[in-house]
Amino acid sequence: MDGTKGSRRQASAWARLLAPLMILALAGCARPEGLLVPVAIDTPPAGKVDMLVATTRAPSDAEGVLFTGERGDGLAFTNIVVSIPPNREVGSIQWPSRVPADPAREFAVTRVDPIPNNKVASWYRQQPRAKHRVLIFVHGFNTRFDASVFRFAQFIHDTSADYMPVLFTWPSRGRITDYLYDRESANFSRSDLAYVLSSAVKSPQVDEVVVLAHSMGAWLAMESLRQLALREGRVPAKITNVVLASPDLDIDVFERQVQELGPKRPHLTLFVSRNDQALGVSRLLSGQVTRVGAVDLTNPAYSARLEQATGIVVLDLTALQGGDALNHSKFATQPDMVRLLGDRLMAGQSISDDVTPGSTAVQAVGGAVGTVVAAPFQLPIQVFAAGRN
Repeated sequence: MDGTKGSRRQASAWARLLAPLMILALAGCARPEGLLVPVAIDTPPAGKVDMLVATTRAPSDAEGVLFTGERGDGLAFTNIVVSIPPNREVGSIQWPSRVPADPAREFAVTRVDPIPNNKVASWYRQQPRAKHRVLIFVHGFNTRFDASVFRFAQFIHDTSADYMPVLFTWPSRGRITDYLYDRESANFSRSDLAYVLSSAVKSPQVDEVVVLAHSMGAWLAMESLRQLALREGRVPAKITNVVLASPDLDIDVFERQVQELGPKRPHLTLFVSRNDQALGVSRLLSGQVTRVGAVDLTNPAYSARLEQATGIVVLDLTALQGGDALNHSKFATQPDMVRLLGDRLMAGQSISDDVTPGSTAVQAVGGAVGTVVAAPFQLPIQVFAAGRN
């Protein structure tokens, strides 16, 4: 009898976790194919994002698809320009309802230019001279190629980040049923992301590199940085900040990765949320090991483990309202969070600059919890500074 009750409770838990993911999957399936067909624009758009895209995906012969969710034979580069429509909410993407897209109302691609690998350095040279910083974004699980392009374009536009935008997109099939395939695809792409990071660092036009990685992309980013550290003796000094948003990362693995980055590592900022439903499913699929992005800072066991590492700031976004329904992409979809990130990025600051643990304290967690204030609004974000110097 007890076994039957336990099985029922487990089944009920799975049902509660999978229901919102299934809704999200159905919403994704409703989007048309071929969204990246370039369109001509007669009038200037409200905004545009000119990005360098590096991918390990297999190329597609289908018009407007460009790359599939399968694994390619090597690393490919493309220059893509995305037009942003007017009259939209910060954090939102106006998906094209049909092909070609209507740039007056929807996100639209206006240029697609493949770049030979030996010509990538010229892309950096052609960027405006005022830009000397690079933001490299690594997306997460269940992300099609077009979704990675539009999400990064949305984030760059909404933050007004004065960075050279570089998207690293790895072979995700964009289906929630392919979690294990996606995880192995991230593994498949480690050396290629390390190459992209090294290329940015070696460019004379680049003074600073910031890495922003979401969900499963956080594991990939940490592995690539670890690879650079082991090969070169340290993470290159130009890589100053690494931001991990909702990291789908085994907490035990993360601790080992941080150790192997060495003492001269970038500043690490983590965005976590106890009510992240996507990471709840990930935990079930990963042997019930806590994911870093869903860590409970009110649990002394976890706060004590994080305190062992220096230079890590954890921002708990659990209380932050709005954004996506799964509480998994607040860094890009929650308007106040997007503005805060934009303010920090524009100023060339670490996300955690001016965050003093314990100041304006709202709750005592390891003696290091406070709020982040970004005028003219205040965000209900708890801050845990692990071993901060």
